[in-house]
Amino acid sequence: MADSILPHALPGALDGRDGIKLLSLDCFDTLLWRDTHAPKDLFGALCETTVTQRQWAEERARLAAELRYKRGEVSIEEIYRELLPNGGTDARTLGVQNEIQAEAAHCFAFRPTVELMRTAKARGLQIIIVSDTYLNPEQLRGLIAAAAGEDVAGMIDRVFCSATYGKAKSEGLYEFILKELTVQPHEILHIGDNKRADVDGVAPFGVPTLHLKQFTERSEQRLRLEAAVGAMLHPAANEVALTHQPHRAALSLEEPVIADTAEAFGFATLGPVLYGYDRWLADEAETLQAKHGGKVHHVFLMRDGYLPQLMYQASSGQTGQALEISRFTATASTFVDENAVRRYLEIEVEGDPFVVAKQMLLPKDEIETIVKKLPRGDAATRGAAFANAITIPSRLRRIVKASNAFAGRLVAHVRRTVDPAPGDTLMLVDLGYNGSVQNEVEALLVRSFGVHVAGRYLLLREQFRAGFDKKGFIGHDHYDGYTLEALCTNVAVLEQLCTAAQGSVVDYAVDGAAIRKGNSIKSRQSAIRERIQAGAIRFAHIQADVTIRAASAHHAAMWRRGAAAVLGRLMYMPVAEELAVLGQFEHDVNLGVDNTVALFDSEIARKGLRQRGLFYMKGADRMYLPAELQGEGMALKLSLLAHKRFGLALKYADFVDQTISLPLIVADGREVSTGNVTATPTHDGYYMAPIPVGDCRFSVGIQFGQLFDYVQVDSAVFMPVDRFLSDKVLPGTEEIEAAPSLEGMTQAAPHLFKCADEYSFMMVPPPPRQGDRQMMLAVVFRPIARREANPAPAAHNALLATGASA
Repeated sequence: MADSILPHALPGALDGRDGIKLLSLDCFDTLLWRDTHAPKDLFGALCETTVTQRQWAEERARLAAELRYKRGEVSIEEIYRELLPNGGTDARTLGVQNEIQAEAAHCFAFRPTVELMRTAKARGLQIIIVSDTYLNPEQLRGLIAAAAGEDVAGMIDRVFCSATYGKAKSEGLYEFILKELTVQPHEILHIGDNKRADVDGVAPFGVPTLHLKQFTERSEQRLRLEAAVGAMLHPAANEVALTHQPHRAALSLEEPVIADTAEAFGFATLGPVLYGYDRWLADEAETLQAKHGGKVHHVFLMRDGYLPQLMYQASSGQTGQALEISRFTATASTFVDENAVRRYLEIEVEGDPFVVAKQMLLPKDEIETIVKKLPRGDAATRGAAFANAITIPSRLRRIVKASNAFAGRLVAHVRRTVDPAPGDTLMLVDLGYNGSVQNEVEALLVRSFGVHVAGRYLLLREQFRAGFDKKGFIGHDHYDGYTLEALCTNVAVLEQLCTAAQGSVVDYAVDGAAIRKGNSIKSRQSAIRERIQAGAIRFAHIQADVTIRAASAHHAAMWRRGAAAVLGRLMYMPVAEELAVLGQFEHDVNLGVDNTVALFDSEIARKGLRQRGLFYMKGADRMYLPAELQGEGMALKLSLLAHKRFGLALKYADFVDQTISLPLIVADGREVSTGNVTATPTHDGYYMAPIPVGDCRFSVGIQFGQLFDYVQVDSAVFMPVDRFLSDKVLPGTEEIEAAPSLEGMTQAAPHLFKCADEYSFMMVPPPPRQGDRQMMLAVVFRPIARREANPAPAAHNALLATGASA
């Protein structure tokens, strides 16, 4: 028979084992599971004790036991004698009780194991628990009862603990246990999650064993990463566990049997986030009902509220209402007077004139005429001219009239879909993250229906304090602004996974029916998304039944912290399997136009990193930057997360810890001079040399031969100096490819050049003039083989200068 078992197979572990008379189970991670990533994380929940203090105390206790008594196992009382060396018996006893209570609050029974126990009892088998633990049998049995209930504890005939015998399972504990049992070794089946302890330590005594493979390798990696991200999002706090992973049991049970990678992605990642959100929404609905009376309507804002609605249906059996209000339609209904139009123009003064005018419901041909007449120049100049064009009195009146009519159609849509009574509450459910739709339509809804409006968002990071009834599952009540900003930065990936496969609403019929623009997202993407969403729903069904807790199964703080860690991990440390699923995704900008953009493009990130290094990440404005950094190493993703999470005010110079002085020849057709430019490190061994070329009058000779035998030149491009100095780095914009010639350099491979001697150089002529705009040449290179220092004779430099000027 196999010597290992997967969690979903546990209930049938006794099948085909007719000679077994006793079931032996490990306790932790077999029967009792914790909702923390590692056992030590639980120590954060202890009163007046830090995690490290508790760890040090156990280390000292084990060392003392080894030196004094030649045993490796200790009791919890010995640990607390080390933790509180000057404390009395009462203080230590209270500390022990506090730790056991903390364990009970964070432990639960794994249902498949309990089902196996019930099968064993139905067959007349005895059940024992054999655990490597510092608890004694009475304490451990009490913990099982407190965490899983007396029904589970009552099925256990005996409890054996390593602390009682001074030996762990891997050290021969089972020898003592067999002496106290009335069955033969071959009549026992022992199951545990630790192969070294539960198989290698038990099987030599003739006992059949099964290694419970708790997680797949991909699950283990994600959980590690989630714990790391969670530690950055949730600094250690008093009496709070370091990590929260309430979804561990569901992942263990179900993920190994999901063959479809898209569904597995939805199950393991979206599932825990949306499940926690759904449980919180249920609590919020009860609170709103008690506070305001009337009926609380679950109103899911489409399109991004689609998956939250599916989760609500899966958990409650009710449908809720799907209200189609986009940012475009919400804003279009707000131009109630001329001041509202002017205010909007002030906010969007530097926006795309075509998009802004379309938002104000002007006809397409009129918009094209306005845009065509705008002067050339910077965004501020064009913005001012555009505002003047819009605020012509006759045009303002038409905008206000169209907006009021639009608002009437939007109200008809709400009445058609929800039809609330006065005094009811519309609980708007959406991913967030600013609550823009609520900001725009709340006054209209209150005025039209006499209802209370409450926005309840998965993520809430308000850009200004609107003063409305808004809350976030992950929001301002529990997180600082930098943390929320970090989680909202890459929210596009979440939006694409949760949305409905339909075009965004752009208007309403007179009867309130939604009118949508064509769906520009590919059918392939929609099919993948549906499988991802099916995985999330599957998680909800599994999670509802996988754990057995004596206490309440719903801890809002636990699910919030767990969901934030999962979401943060997806946004900053996506794994290869997830990116393979998301690779074909595009993002719909949802502003009433047909724009879609790729969710991520690794080539852009690679180019930006080589040009600017980590500084690229500081200014890069990408849809899903961490996905683009895949393959560039964990250090970059950690740096990006740290920068966003803590709002680090780092400058380009802070990333420079070594430089190369690159010798140059500069010629303008009349004069030739030599000099040096400082090249700074970027990424993966590359350097970037910024070489000023003024108003495009100078040719530049880069004397690679003085420094290198071989050099790799990644790129040589001209760009405006002000663009290079900007914090907002956009690789590829305003760049002109250089056309260099080689003197004494030969190309050995793509981008790789051999320098024949120290006099070899690369000559780069200037680009066409860009008016008076100052330009620079950015050369990105990587040293491959350095040349030993051998300065060229002064006479040769003179000859080289003469040749260049000729």
